[in-house]
Amino acid sequence: MGLALAFPALGASLAMSLAGRISHTFGARNALRGLIALWTLSLTLPSLAPNLATLCLALFVYGASAGMADVAMNALGVEVENRLGRSIMSGLHGMWSAGALVGSAAGTLAAHLGADARLHHLLAAAVLTVLGVGACAWVLDLQPTEDEEPPPRFALPPKSALLIGAIGFCAVFAEGASLDWSAVYLRDRLQTSAGLAAACTTGFTLTMAVARIAGDKVVDRYGSVRTVRAGGVLAVLGGLLIVVSRQPALAMAGFALMGLGIAVVVPLCFAAAGRSGPNPSQAIAGVATITYTSGLVAPSAIGGLAQATSLVVSFGLVTLLACGLAAFAGVLRAGDRDRPTVSRPSDAAVPDPRP
Repeated sequence: MGLALAFPALGASLAMSLAGRISHTFGARNALRGLIALWTLSLTLPSLAPNLATLCLALFVYGASAGMADVAMNALGVEVENRLGRSIMSGLHGMWSAGALVGSAAGTLAAHLGADARLHHLLAAAVLTVLGVGACAWVLDLQPTEDEEPPPRFALPPKSALLIGAIGFCAVFAEGASLDWSAVYLRDRLQTSAGLAAACTTGFTLTMAVARIAGDKVVDRYGSVRTVRAGGVLAVLGGLLIVVSRQPALAMAGFALMGLGIAVVVPLCFAAAGRSGPNPSQAIAGVATITYTSGLVAPSAIGGLAQATSLVVSFGLVTLLACGLAAFAGVLRAGDRDRPTVSRPSDAAVPDPRP
């Protein structure tokens, strides 16, 4: 299972750079419509796999389609943010967190009812495809200009994306470690009940969702750099509470602070990447590749270090990486500087995409 679960991140990392070329060829709206449909329909594949090899292939396809749709959505989000002249990326990613909660609840209900995974995934794929493709009717239909060169099919992340991606790496590492290991930490380290341990993970996810939905107002007032620096301080304080806690309540408060501190970092990294160079999709794909790699590395790194030492040492590493958010937040300054200022009503209006 551990081997199979590496393939979604692998597929996403390899396919993300294709999203810019697809959007250039078919237009932003048609590209997103097709990629969303490919992503949601590929949800049916894993439960049909008869063996490990086909499961890995199914998850690779699922991850590749998810990664390309992710880049296309974030590129459009950056464009809408630029036209509005205010931050919206945190709120958009907050809806990702809300969707994760809804999906988790649906999966829990299906498991409780003993539903066949094939039927569960088929129904979920049908509902999500209809919702996703239908929503695409209202997104911007960006078209390439006649003199615009198509982006390369495959390209290494541009230099402008590397430092921004490093910030995202630290945040996603902390997120992955907390999501996958917070319940284990409370259960094994602090000897809590399974229910309380699971509640800690749910609380962490809720904290991130609320912070992301509310984060745009904070970013508009204080800017990306100061927001991420403050978030880094909160994440470090949360990590220290986790490491030194001897009571479940303190550890749960630490995980909540960790979620609050890292919540807006990844959305701001995508926004900064989209304004860091002439090709937003390529820069966003570069940052997304780095952050997906972090999500792939974090769970196994935490587990391996915990086996060699302890979970306390593992979350000490998470706390150390959280220091990087406060220390290197200045790389997001270009995004604040390049954020457009709305001076006329027409600048702020997002055109009606309907025919």
